[in-house]
Amino acid sequence: MTRQDRLGLSLVVEPGDPRLRNLLLTYEPAEVLAAIVGRHRLAEIRIPEAWIERGRDLDRTAESAAARAKSAGLRWITPGDKEWPAALSDLDHIEPLHGATGAPVGLWLRGVGHLAEMCEQSVAIVGARDCTTYGAECASELAADCSDAGWTVISGAAYGVDGCAHRGAFLMNAPTAGVLACGADLDYPKSHGALITRIGEVGVVLSEQAPGEKPLKNRFLSRNRLIAALTQGTVVIEAAVRSGSLNTLNWADQLGRTTMALPGPVTSQQSAGVHAAIRAGKAVLVTSGREVIAELSGLGAATEEQASLPLTEFDRLPPAAQTTLDGVDWSTPRKASEIASSVRLSTREVRAALDLLERRGLVIRAGAEWMLSRRADVG
Repeated sequence: MTRQDRLGLSLVVEPGDPRLRNLLLTYEPAEVLAAIVGRHRLAEIRIPEAWIERGRDLDRTAESAAARAKSAGLRWITPGDKEWPAALSDLDHIEPLHGATGAPVGLWLRGVGHLAEMCEQSVAIVGARDCTTYGAECASELAADCSDAGWTVISGAAYGVDGCAHRGAFLMNAPTAGVLACGADLDYPKSHGALITRIGEVGVVLSEQAPGEKPLKNRFLSRNRLIAALTQGTVVIEAAVRSGSLNTLNWADQLGRTTMALPGPVTSQQSAGVHAAIRAGKAVLVTSGREVIAELSGLGAATEEQASLPLTEFDRLPPAAQTTLDGVDWSTPRKASEIASSVRLSTREVRAALDLLERRGLVIRAGAEWMLSRRADVG
């Protein structure tokens, strides 16, 4: 009954509560749950009153959660299941940050991805919700490069950098994981409903919150520990001094994961937190997917020979954008579907790449067709 006991604990105790972590280091989940509902006593342990109150409604809460989970196609996984990422246990050895710590007692998942396999080689890309155009482009390109190299991109499906990171993975038709601060059956933010649905179609959406639970401020902070623990390293792109994404970086640092940062202009307040982290030695400065992969692989910075090679704008484009560019002509306008056919990419990939290329001024739109506007292989 350990799976059901863990489910019961998740319904009566706020996920990330350090008091539960401390109890589970000594007692089995069944013993703790029995003490909460009054069927058992733990020697000299006083159960929090809030847990006891929620425990009185456990049957009703469990029935409601099960109904919502079935309706949304959620599955419940716990330690010992094949999909459970073993790295989450590292959280049991970390002191609380903002009142949260400990491995989750279980996770709710929706989507086609196999979470444990996706996390074997994974990187978190997080940052400002109100990011600049520069930050959005960097996040998308970084995610595309990492995905193309076989690294799963994990983020929080939020506005700004998070959403761009997931979309960068989509560009490579790669699986990505979105960690929510609400129930995994909900779309938050609501305007990201299509994005979150797409994450589930290629990867997985997950949460430690019960189905139907609303996002609260403290839940975003406790959610961040999962993003950090599920990955081998975290990259922060554009974060102000009080940005929540720096909380994810702190978790990654405490967990001994690789911590990286991609800054903005030195005059940008939206990047002040990133600049401070780099200055304090809490994060390694990275400027490309290649550098991120090198740090994650333990290879360090690029060799002097690599660093000395001049990069053209074409070299800095994600692979799908490079391929798409080869299918665009100077004199003959082409539809996205025609370009896709000529370069053997999907129309979805080509459209996403064309949007990026248009922002760079490399292609121009002529109605429903596209043409080259300037060269990318110089300078």
